[in-house]
Amino acid sequence: MTRIAITGHRGLPAHTVALVDAALRAELRRHGEAPLVGVSCLADGADALFAQAVLDSGGSLVAVLPAQRYRERLPADYHPTFDSLLERAAEIVTLDYDRPGREAYMAASVRMVDGADRLVAVWDGQPAAGLGGTADVVTHARDHGVPVTVIWPDGCQRG
Repeated sequence: MTRIAITGHRGLPAHTVALVDAALRAELRRHGEAPLVGVSCLADGADALFAQAVLDSGGSLVAVLPAQRYRERLPADYHPTFDSLLERAAEIVTLDYDRPGREAYMAASVRMVDGADRLVAVWDGQPAAGLGGTADVVTHARDHGVPVTVIWPDGCQRG
């Protein structure tokens, strides 16, 4: 069984969503027939694209929620997608934080990475905007010997 965690950007424009979705699905196909477990915080953007691709490939999903009231911080128009992915998760881990914030986001990412065989990062290579950003998660994975695959296809842009 292979456990793959995800980190990546949110608020991606539609053309980037399409490119990233195709690249994520291609990356998951590289793992062949071995049972796959995807680990995601289920944020809008890369997390959700990855979670859906894992489920579509027949894998199972582990949701790691940074805080009890995490859903409140997600965009309202994303709530139906979040709810659907959460409902399909084989396991849900909710950290002890009441409200989400930078510390909770980083703690959730550390939890995901430390239990994963590898990390997939939908990342433009830029520094993190704040603690718990994509660059911080990639650094944590690399510092702890977790292999990282960076996905940022040509033509991608941040929102």
